[in-house]
Amino acid sequence: MFCSGCGQALASGQPFCPQCGRPAAAVVPPIPGLQFQVESYAGKVKALSIVWFIYAAFSLLTGIAALTFAQAFFSNHFGAWGHGPWSNGPGPEWFGPAILHFVWVVLMVRTGLALVAAWGLLERTQWGRIVAIVAAFLSLLKFPFGTALGIWTLVVLLGYRNTTLYEQLP
Repeated sequence: MFCSGCGQALASGQPFCPQCGRPAAAVVPPIPGLQFQVESYAGKVKALSIVWFIYAAFSLLTGIAALTFAQAFFSNHFGAWGHGPWSNGPGPEWFGPAILHFVWVVLMVRTGLALVAAWGLLERTQWGRIVAIVAAFLSLLKFPFGTALGIWTLVVLLGYRNTTLYEQLP
């Protein structure tokens, strides 16, 4: 321990600095229960990470199924039921496939963002926390599962206490 005034080395238990006479600073005791709180919070972050992985897989599978159905429907593979708005409609022929490609890109970006958030939370990185918060805000519109996951993520990761606990994670 050192004197806060002159920098002189102090022996443990020495109440005053022998050089300048300044009182020695009291030893700050550790926060009781902090380690328990950090371990409990680590479990919550790990569970959140696993749910983000599951959400990414679920989102990808349902998106692929929906896009496959949409492409088959609008390509007249359903006979009389396949007369959608893009089969012989007034719009240009490239419009339908362009929308399907756009939806495919959105699906891949959303799934990739969820996977990156899950990985970052699992590794307990600072960028993972930020990506998870961004993904949570974007998934709020995806009712009901995305909304629930987004709210849970924001509750676990936002706030001063949670930010402090996240920074304490090993």
